[in-house]
Amino acid sequence: MNVFQRRIAGLSLVLATLSTPAFLPHRTSKLYVSDYENVLGTSFEMKVAADAAQPAARAETAALHEVDCLNKILSGYDASSEFSRWLRAGQKPVAVSTELYEVLALFEQWRVKSDGALDASAETVGQLWRSAAKQNRQPSEAEIAAAVAAVHQQHYILNAKNHTAQRLSSAPLVLNSFAKSYIMNKAADAALATPGVNGVVLNIGGDILVRGQHSEQINVSNPRADAENDLPVAQLQVSDKTIATSGDYRRGEFIGGHWYSHIIDPRTGRPASEVISATVVADKATDAGALATALNVLPPAEGQALVAAVPGAEFMLLTADGQRLESAGWKKLERPATPAVTKAPAMPTKDKPWDPNYEVALSLELATPTGGGRVHRPFVAVWVVDSKKKPVRQIALWYNKPRWLHDMSAWYAAYNDQFAAGNNSISSTTSATRPAGKYTLKWDGKDDQGNPVPQGTYTLMVEVAREHGTHQLMKQEINSKKPQHFDLPANEEVASAAVDYRKKTDGQ
Repeated sequence: MNVFQRRIAGLSLVLATLSTPAFLPHRTSKLYVSDYENVLGTSFEMKVAADAAQPAARAETAALHEVDCLNKILSGYDASSEFSRWLRAGQKPVAVSTELYEVLALFEQWRVKSDGALDASAETVGQLWRSAAKQNRQPSEAEIAAAVAAVHQQHYILNAKNHTAQRLSSAPLVLNSFAKSYIMNKAADAALATPGVNGVVLNIGGDILVRGQHSEQINVSNPRADAENDLPVAQLQVSDKTIATSGDYRRGEFIGGHWYSHIIDPRTGRPASEVISATVVADKATDAGALATALNVLPPAEGQALVAAVPGAEFMLLTADGQRLESAGWKKLERPATPAVTKAPAMPTKDKPWDPNYEVALSLELATPTGGGRVHRPFVAVWVVDSKKKPVRQIALWYNKPRWLHDMSAWYAAYNDQFAAGNNSISSTTSATRPAGKYTLKWDGKDDQGNPVPQGTYTLMVEVAREHGTHQLMKQEINSKKPQHFDLPANEEVASAAVDYRKKTDGQ
């Protein structure tokens, strides 16, 4: 809470006493939430702790303006960005902006710190593996050796006096490891500079920055059970920190039936394989982003030493052989375990119960503009009803302003009373970067009280409503007695959707 007025003291002891914070009116900050898709190629969530809606809206505008401006400088996907133009400028000194200079300098600093595990030219090897994957083959030893040789050059030189950057090689360069973190930090600064704003949370594709007078609950995604509503592997409470997660589970290539991570060790030319997920909490956004990527590449012992050299940084590693490794201070960030809730016993039934080895999975891709550009994420509700149309389980509810929940009329009739009576705080989830608009949700065959339902016929309900857009209600009937797959028709708000009743995946 903020003191917004102090009375002038000194006329009398009484006036002096009344002018202290304990006797002054306070205003409680409210949290304002907005969600977008297709920001920096991924999802974007912003929470603003502000005195009122107007400063929160101005903070959102300021943050998005900063994102747009910096993307025009640092993007490797926009041919008109300053970075892309510099790549095409040839091998001559070029005066560059402060922002591009700083990111190039960060990459060079971390290339040295990480002993080459982070390198802007890792894209050389990434392109090789993507090209080979299209032919369903691994790159040859000769191809890998040539790519590694191309990486092991000096690719540019920076001149601090003239503020120039000069390319020294023709190898493709990508700034992803630092660009997103750098942009997040600048966007948060712009939002917090808005009068009336006290705190901000930015979540860009699973990397989360928390600043100001706000503490955020953050769930760490399970890399082997990657639905939005899967149980997290850890729950943290974070203030004035950035948390970044990198892993092999959202992007990569299938070759010969085997999954290869998109994270490449530029020193060997091979996809990282020892670590499947690394989560780092650090004071600086760029430190968190750099360390999360480097920890996927380096052997765990080397990665732990690298984190230890960054003051205030903590980590959690999940390895391919099932280990969970944590820094000494990680436990201090974790939330206390939630006391177990005693469930009401399930009513006896003659029906056969749901097979606990099976689940329903919904793959959902929200529509994004044809020509690119960001778009507000619509409200989305997903729930299950039984054969009598009685609500059984609410799976997901995505919204930002409760006052508009009635726009999802079917969900509202089924669940609004329960919603209004409950604790509906919104946490954030850190995970490997997701593609824009693509989500997975699961139902484990339990009702809202946590009891297994009987086998039988159920209907999965998916309702989507967009401000100034359309309202869509999708339904899919499922018989829990046999595996099934359904592709749902696309519409204006949902680009694609599929429902599977299947055996549970390995992460469950």
